[in-house]
Amino acid sequence: MFFENSKYFIQKDFYIYFQSFGGSRIFAKILNMAFIAIVLGLLLLIKGGDWLLKSSVSLSLNLSIPKAVIGMTVVSFATSAPELIVSVQSALAGYSDIAFGNVVGSNIANLAFVLAVTILITPIAVPKSFFKTDWPMMMLATLLFIGMIAFDGMLSSVEGFIMVLILIAFLYYLLKGQGVSEVTEIASEEFELLNSFQTMLYLIAGGFALWLGSETLVRGAVSLASLMGVNERVISISVISVGTSIPELSASITAIIRKEKAISLGNLIGSNVFNILAVMGITSMIQPIGVQDPSLISNDLVWMFAISLLVLLMVFIPRDRRLNRFNGFVLLGLYLYFIYDILG
Repeated sequence: MFFENSKYFIQKDFYIYFQSFGGSRIFAKILNMAFIAIVLGLLLLIKGGDWLLKSSVSLSLNLSIPKAVIGMTVVSFATSAPELIVSVQSALAGYSDIAFGNVVGSNIANLAFVLAVTILITPIAVPKSFFKTDWPMMMLATLLFIGMIAFDGMLSSVEGFIMVLILIAFLYYLLKGQGVSEVTEIASEEFELLNSFQTMLYLIAGGFALWLGSETLVRGAVSLASLMGVNERVISISVISVGTSIPELSASITAIIRKEKAISLGNLIGSNVFNILAVMGITSMIQPIGVQDPSLISNDLVWMFAISLLVLLMVFIPRDRRLNRFNGFVLLGLYLYFIYDILG
């Protein structure tokens, strides 16, 4: 009789049975552990990216590499390292929606969250490069990315290789046609010149922190998604992408406090270009990835395209080529609605 009752509880009402023996406390502890894993993973990624950035810039300066090359390649790659490591780790572990959601969510967060907070603090004047290279290249990368995924729901190794080639061509065009940018000069001056031992120490520590952070973050995200009854895409877009955008937000606020123009609209757009062409390109070259949740195509990619287009419209309305605080409120409101819709 007892066996039959126990079997009934286990099969018919496991949740009540589990709660009666302290299951709710166990569930809460596991949930807390998943959150802790995500926070710890994000902290390791942010710190690892910072150490990798310091070592990469110092190494480049020691090798007498031109500042233009450092700013447009080394710094860009180092600041996108968290997104790259998380996407590669997720793809290899079989969680392709985390790889996709990480990049798509980060691109939306860069424009609708980071940019919004920045222009809420102080308006931004839009440079000519926004119309000439930055925005057109971002839209080209975005449309290419959407087209490749919408065609068959996958990113193959060949498509990834094409994306990386386009990025290399774009960087060559920037280096050859525009020379040393203001951002490049400031970025390289903000880092101290390390000796060989310090450079290697930061490089090794940064690489290890990025690896450990990605492992911890991905495992925590998968556990949290399972516990909350949602898929990995939701967690990657609502939690992971915001976390991997923290360095950009921190740099933006720091630049404003120092009254420096180290971070501008063009730099955030450049980050989006790098996320698509480099992070997704390299990830799919290592491990081809396919979309698991159709909402990524029908909802998330549409939002990414719409926010990118909206930023252009905001620049022209009114015709002063500035992004003001009202634009910031609109972008932030849209981002909060996007997150609410995702979680809902």
